[in-house]
Amino acid sequence: MKRRLLIALFTLCCLGLFAQTHIAVSDPDTWTAQELAPYIGQTVIFDVPVVVCANGSSALTVSPWRMFEPLNQGIPSSAEYKTAVHVNGTCFMQLGGVDAYHRCGEKIYHLKAKVNSTSSLTFLSGDWNGNTRADMLAGIPDLGDYRLLVCGFNLENYFVANYGSMGASSYTEHQRQRAKIHKALVQINADIYGLVELEKGNEAISEIVNDLNNARPERNYKYFHDSSTEAVQKADFVYDANVVEPVGAPVMIDAEVKHRKKIICFREIATGEKFIYSINHFKAMSGGGDTESQRVNEARAVVSSYNSYRVNKTIRENDLLLMGDLNAYPFSKPVLTLLENDLTDLHRAFHADSSYSYRQRNGTKTAYIDHALCNKTMLSQITGMSPYHLNSDETDDYNYKNSHDNSMFRCSDHDPVLVGLKLDSTISGAPYFNGGDMGADSLTFYYHYAPNEADTIPEVFFDIYTVSGFRICQPTRMTYYGIVPEARKKYYTLSDDNPYLPEEIKQFLPLPSGVYIIHIYYNGTVKAYKLIIR
Repeated sequence: MKRRLLIALFTLCCLGLFAQTHIAVSDPDTWTAQELAPYIGQTVIFDVPVVVCANGSSALTVSPWRMFEPLNQGIPSSAEYKTAVHVNGTCFMQLGGVDAYHRCGEKIYHLKAKVNSTSSLTFLSGDWNGNTRADMLAGIPDLGDYRLLVCGFNLENYFVANYGSMGASSYTEHQRQRAKIHKALVQINADIYGLVELEKGNEAISEIVNDLNNARPERNYKYFHDSSTEAVQKADFVYDANVVEPVGAPVMIDAEVKHRKKIICFREIATGEKFIYSINHFKAMSGGGDTESQRVNEARAVVSSYNSYRVNKTIRENDLLLMGDLNAYPFSKPVLTLLENDLTDLHRAFHADSSYSYRQRNGTKTAYIDHALCNKTMLSQITGMSPYHLNSDETDDYNYKNSHDNSMFRCSDHDPVLVGLKLDSTISGAPYFNGGDMGADSLTFYYHYAPNEADTIPEVFFDIYTVSGFRICQPTRMTYYGIVPEARKKYYTLSDDNPYLPEEIKQFLPLPSGVYIIHIYYNGTVKAYKLIIR
C-alpha cells in the first residue's frame, strides 16, 4: 500500500513538472514578456493569438498585438500613443524553429513553444491563420458595391533609363521590377491609378500603360504626356478612357518639391458624374532641415490649390479624393493640417486604428503613410477603402534587387491603397454597412452568431469616432438589453434609458446631427459602419 502511494505521488509530481502552462495575456497596457520569466526552460501555450510582427531569416518577431508606430495610433501623450510605446518596447519575443515562410500579420492560435528566455521562444506547434499570399491572390479587399476603383501606389522608384541613380541598378534588375509591378497592377485592375516615384518624362509611364493594355485588352489605359525636364521623380495618373475622361489637364502643385503633387478632375462616362482626384508624394522624412514643416506647407498648398481649382468654370466640382505617399503618420502635423481643413481620414473611417500600408525594411512597427482622405461631399459616395497588403508584410528579401521571385509580392516597399466609388451628386448620404456577420440599424448594433456558437460567443466591443478622427468613447463591451426581436443576436442600444450604457457615453447623447463612424471589434477583427444622424 505504501509503495503504491509513493508511486502515485511520484506520478503526480512528474505530471506537474511536465504540464504545459497556459499563458493568459492580460491588458496590453500592463502585460510584458517579462511575465515569461518563471517558465524559462518550460513549454507554454498562449491562450490568445500571437501576431507575426517581423519575418527575418532566422526567427520571427511575435507579440500578442500588432506593433505600430506610436504616431499611427494617437497624438503624443494620448492613451493610444502610450500603449503603442509600451507594446513596442516590452511585449515582443523572437520565435525560432519555424521552417516555413510566414508573412507579417499572420496569427498563431494556440501557440505552443519552449521558453528559452523572456525574449526567445522555440516553436513547437500552433494553428496559423490569415494574411497569407493565398489570401492576397484570392482578390482585392472588399470595397463594397463600387462602380469606380481608384488606386494610389508608390512604385519605389520605377526608373527605366537612369539605372543606378534611383531604383533598379541594371536592365536585368529593372525587368524583374517591371514584372512584379505589372502583376500587381493587373491584379488590382483599377479604373484610375495615381502613381508616385515614377521616373520623369514619358518612358516609364508609357511602359506601364503598354504592359497593362496588353494584359487587359478590354481596357483602354491612357496617360498624360509630360514634357518636364527638371524633375527626377514625379506623380502622375493612368486612367481607363473607356470608363472615365479627364476634364482638362492635370494641374501641378510645386510647393517645396516639384512634380510630385498633381490634381485632375475626372468625369465618369456612364453617368456624367465628376470628382477631383489629388495624387501626392510629400517631402521625405529623411534629409536635413525641418522636413515636417515642409510637409505642412505641402498640405496647405494642396488645400489651397483645390479651393482654386474647384471653382474654375471648366471644373465646377467640389468632391475631392486625396491620395498618395505623404511621408507622414496619421497623427503628425501634415495630416492634422488636412483634417483641420474638413477632410476625413478614410483609413480611420473604415478600419479604426488597425490600418497600415508601410513597414520599415524588415522592421517590426507598421504604419500608414500612404493616405486616402476625402471631403464631406465625397464621403457618402465612397463604398469602401483598404490598403492591399502585397508588400508591407513581406520580408525585404523578396524585392526585385535581392530575389529572382517574379511574383507580385514585395514589388514595392509600400502597399497600394484602394478606394471604391459610386459617384452620385444627388445623395446626401446613407448609412454604410459592411457585410458579414455584423449588423446595425439606427442606434442599435448587434452581433449575429450561429446556433452552434451559442456557448462560445466571442466578446464584442464597439467605439465611436467623429469623421475628423476624434474618438468619442473607448472600446465598450456589448451587453444584452431590451427585447431581442430575433434569436442569436446580442444588442447594444445607445439610448438614455439603457442602464448598461457607460456614463462616459451618456454624456454625449443625444448625438448631434452629422456623420459618425462606429467600429465593432470581435475575434481580432474590426468592422466599420458609417452612421448619419439627420
